[in-house]
Amino acid sequence: MSGSGAPGPGAAPCRFAHYFVLCGIDAESGLEPDELAGENFDQSPLRRTFKSKVLAHYPQNIEWNPFDQDAVNMLCMPKGLSFRTQADNRDPQLHSFIITREDGSRTYGFVLTFYEEVTSKQICTAMQTLYQMHNAEQYSSVCASSSCSMDSLASSIDEGDATSLAKLQRYNSYDISRDTLYVSKCICLITPLPFMQACKKFLVQLYKAVTSQQPPPLPLESYIHNILYEVPLPPPGRSLKFYGVYEPIICQRPGPNELPLSDYPLREVFELLGLENLVQVFTCVLLEMQILLYSQDYQRLMTVAEGITTLLFPFQWQHVYVPILPASLLHFLDAPVPYLMGLQSKEGTDRSKLELPQEANLCFVDIDNHFIELPEEFPQFPNKLEFIQEISEVLLQFGIPPEGNLHCSDSATKLKNLVLSDLVNDKKNGNIPSNALNMYELLKGNETIARLQALAKRTGVTMEKMTITAPLAEKEKDGKLPCEEVELRDYKLNVQLREVFANRFTQMFADYEAFVIQAAPDMESWLTNREQMQNFDKASFLSDQPEPYLPFLSHFIETQMFATFIDNKIISQWEEKDPFLRVFDSRIEKIRLYNVRAPALRTSNYQKCSTLKEAAQSIEQRLMKIDHTAIHPHLLDMKIGQGKYEQGFFPKLQSDVLATGPTNNNRWASRSTTTQRRKDRLRQHSEHIGLDNDLREKYMQEARSLGKNLRQPKLSDLSPAVIAQTNWKFVEGLLKECRMKTKRMLVEKMGHEAVELGHGEANITGLEENTLIASLCDLLERIWSHGLQVKQGKSALWSHLLQYQEREEKQEHSAESPVAVGTERRKSDTGITLPTLRVSLIQDMRHVQNMSEIKTDVGRARAWIRLSLEKKLLSQHLKQLLSNQALAKKLYKRYAFLRCEEEREQFLYHLLSLNAVDYFCFTSVFTTIMIPYRSVIIPIKKLSNAITTSNPWICVSGELGDTGVMQIPKNHLEMTFECQNLGKLTTVQIGHDNSGLLAKWLVDCVMVRNEITGHTYKFPCGRWLGKGVDDGSLERILIGELVSSTPDEELGKQCRTPPQQKSPTTARRLSITSLTGKNTKPNAGQIQEGIGEAVNNIVKHFHKPEKERGSLTILLCGENGLVAALEQVFHHGFKSARIFHKNVFIWDFIEKAVAYFETSDQIGDNEEALLLQRSSCKTFCHYVNAINTAPRNIGKDGKFQILVCLGTRDHLLSQWIPLLAECPLITRMYEENALLRDRMTVNSLIRVLQTLQDFNIVLEGSLVKGVDV
Repeated sequence: MSGSGAPGPGAAPCRFAHYFVLCGIDAESGLEPDELAGENFDQSPLRRTFKSKVLAHYPQNIEWNPFDQDAVNMLCMPKGLSFRTQADNRDPQLHSFIITREDGSRTYGFVLTFYEEVTSKQICTAMQTLYQMHNAEQYSSVCASSSCSMDSLASSIDEGDATSLAKLQRYNSYDISRDTLYVSKCICLITPLPFMQACKKFLVQLYKAVTSQQPPPLPLESYIHNILYEVPLPPPGRSLKFYGVYEPIICQRPGPNELPLSDYPLREVFELLGLENLVQVFTCVLLEMQILLYSQDYQRLMTVAEGITTLLFPFQWQHVYVPILPASLLHFLDAPVPYLMGLQSKEGTDRSKLELPQEANLCFVDIDNHFIELPEEFPQFPNKLEFIQEISEVLLQFGIPPEGNLHCSDSATKLKNLVLSDLVNDKKNGNIPSNALNMYELLKGNETIARLQALAKRTGVTMEKMTITAPLAEKEKDGKLPCEEVELRDYKLNVQLREVFANRFTQMFADYEAFVIQAAPDMESWLTNREQMQNFDKASFLSDQPEPYLPFLSHFIETQMFATFIDNKIISQWEEKDPFLRVFDSRIEKIRLYNVRAPALRTSNYQKCSTLKEAAQSIEQRLMKIDHTAIHPHLLDMKIGQGKYEQGFFPKLQSDVLATGPTNNNRWASRSTTTQRRKDRLRQHSEHIGLDNDLREKYMQEARSLGKNLRQPKLSDLSPAVIAQTNWKFVEGLLKECRMKTKRMLVEKMGHEAVELGHGEANITGLEENTLIASLCDLLERIWSHGLQVKQGKSALWSHLLQYQEREEKQEHSAESPVAVGTERRKSDTGITLPTLRVSLIQDMRHVQNMSEIKTDVGRARAWIRLSLEKKLLSQHLKQLLSNQALAKKLYKRYAFLRCEEEREQFLYHLLSLNAVDYFCFTSVFTTIMIPYRSVIIPIKKLSNAITTSNPWICVSGELGDTGVMQIPKNHLEMTFECQNLGKLTTVQIGHDNSGLLAKWLVDCVMVRNEITGHTYKFPCGRWLGKGVDDGSLERILIGELVSSTPDEELGKQCRTPPQQKSPTTARRLSITSLTGKNTKPNAGQIQEGIGEAVNNIVKHFHKPEKERGSLTILLCGENGLVAALEQVFHHGFKSARIFHKNVFIWDFIEKAVAYFETSDQIGDNEEALLLQRSSCKTFCHYVNAINTAPRNIGKDGKFQILVCLGTRDHLLSQWIPLLAECPLITRMYEENALLRDRMTVNSLIRVLQTLQDFNIVLEGSLVKGVDV
């Protein structure tokens, strides 16, 4: 955590403070308006911002932490100088800031801002002049705004305007003869570690020395020299006492196995946000969204930002981190990367007036109003309720209400009334004593009142002259803990809250090491190949987690902070461990020692933190027993007569005594922090392996998705060139991220599909796929919001689409005769087929706009992306959207990603690669929407009439439901219908009522298309429907397959994945019923192989996680399915299929067998076998009869299919096959060489079918509808 770089000579890196800085007005350059801060000139001069300067800083420079003048000036006075008169409140304000250097190390600044009387006549006169100009402008604008006719002008001035002008001048005035002018000045300490409490005390004591009536015991230089050069950093695990102007100050630092140092009071964070809100914001930070904190108070921004990032342990925020964003850096909100920034709200401005470039992924935290706006659809933190419960127990022990505190949750006006009514009541009761207390003295001890005062002040209630009754003051004195005690309580609360958070991660990631992939032999090869390497086995890790955790964890393990954490783990083989990692690993060890549970059994049982007491005790011990004391401040060798003490003015310090430290003070010079040693070793190591640091940094930069150079905006240089360069880095970063994401999506998808090779359903875990697609949606939103001219709506992508739609529709209206596009149909040999779907970006938008389930723009954009991805049109659509260059120019600045030609082309190309795989990310997510479907029945015209005279019907089923029976309009082969999303289509039942003269109907196939996603399914039939023809069936169950689009349609679609199983082809169906007679029959070996393959596919189906299983119906009834394989077995050696010109079917054999079983008594060798055989016969006959008596007009082959399906479901097939094989009928109906008459074949068939016994097989309703067993 020590933010220092490579150690300099001597004692330097171990010093408590690196710099002391003084900022304020430069008497030489006078009043310079600060254009960068973007202030408008409508404001009165006292409210405007003027440029501040660094007036002095000591020492001049330190080589390992160079002084960045612009950044320090900007962060010490983010709003520039502010002026006040004696009428305004001039209480000192404390805030802190952080500077993150490019290598990710941090330096902290602590600033006390106070007001000093302006002594320069020149500046006072300038202010008066500005006022005269301002008032003149105000006057003219007031006159101009009222009506122009002279009478009304006169009257209006008489009535309202004159008073308003007088008011304006009274409140906003500065009169050099009457008023005293004050200007802000600040003193600041810059330190390597965030010792906030200690620095605050030191600065407050310095300020007291300047304002008190007696001069301080020693000149101020002595104290500043002491803290800069003579106070060391406390060693880890120790406490240190050093001296301020009036009293000693104590600070402590956690030991090597404790949580890292954090000095910002978490109590305040919980009071400001409330527990529920805080956990939500914390989750957004973990998922690396864009977090924007918003408050009038800089210190609040800093406290909340540091508080939340502290709670991330063992992870660290890896992206842009600017808790206080100076007004001049507002363009950084445009950054298309995750960030955590704090923005100061101006008095009286409303959240709605805030123009934020992107909000699709934004978590907006309005600290002062206790209010947060969350991004849509993000997963909740695991065990959130128990977690909140545990934290609130800790908070309540310390007397903090979990919902936060009144002063920030209530609106300011309510508060204003409260304060006023309290005063009035006190007066009524007459308890105002003579000794009214000085407000400031009282407030110094009480933060709540201080906060109330600050809030009331902001809302316009002045409280300087407020008097407070003595009883109240006495109560204060009694109930008030000594300062140290309050501080100790804060420390204890801090550490206990952090322990609860850290414990969550130790529980969740207790076994993370088992999934780290250590692939590289040495550091150099690891660094060079970092990008190509998988370093964590995500799929196995997720499969090991409890179900409720998955939505959160699947997102979280994709983040940069998790990747860096794992990187650190891998690097720790070759280097000293990262301090965070060391502490975390030691905690996991501890859990393992105390915990009996086997690490393999992940439970979602909540385990509370058990280390709260110890953690609080170690801090208490350190504060009670001081380990080290620093040298006392002492007189320095100063020139006499300089820096004369003058009350209320900060003296001009003698720079020569502060420029360097003492030469002999080497007592703690040799002591170097572990971080230093680590950095040293790292440097030697990298030199040793021949990697110079630049190269190494370059690799690391490559390795982290956006490189370290993007972590921090450079605060110092704001020239347009630098801004342009930063934006260029963003563009490169976005492109790279797009490449990585699409590659990851392809690899995941194809990896799984290659394993599957087309058997069953190729799909990665729905959850993982969803995570990847959600992160693609987020990336597209970020790309579309980069460099926006004017923001419209929360989703930049959707607002671009809407504007495109508007322009296109205008053009459509203006064109006289719309040309019908895409009405031509795909021809098939039968001449009837579906009309092709028109590819239309606008049409896809309309589909999404018609979805009433989606309420927001962000949701619509996401749905549109999912739909385009499923249709394999994402790249094409976006290309079309961006082809309207006039619109792009109107919406985007020159530097925007979407206006960089080359990058944009590459980006579209990366998206095009996603066409190589099949996604169902729209169909599977929006399961409740209504979808229009179109179906076409294609008859075989050569052999039958195209239209039947009977009344045909159809029922379509999918993974999510079915349509129910729908009558097909007479003399029509095509119909459209709308129903709730059926998911992927699985079966079609088709039939008719056999009425009329031309009832017999030979159907080639049925085609059904989802009119939104364009997915077309083919359901081959190739059989007759009608009595007295084929197997006499009036209805058939057809199994569907997804039809792939024709290759010429789009290049990207050629590289398709292997096709899934299809339903039985027409040819095979026809050959079974021996319509063609020209078929080649499979031999015995092929048939046995077919059975093995079919059963194997079903076994594989059940070995997949439930969410990844495809359609079981296809595996049972599809081509190469179990039914087809068994049909082949029963057909082998079946005696001539036509007897007396009448077809004989397998079902005829089965019916005869049933008749035989029902009439004869079996003869068995022993009782037991006999009983078993009897019960098998009984169930067999029962099932066959149930199928025969079912109220369905199913043909003989259809009945056989139902029998096989039911036998598989109820695990009876392996009992029925031997019955049939041993039935005497078999000799009459089967040839000598038939498989069913070969004892060995039958036994092996039984063994194969028995492997299905363990599975719970659920049949689709359409397969067994109406059969009651």
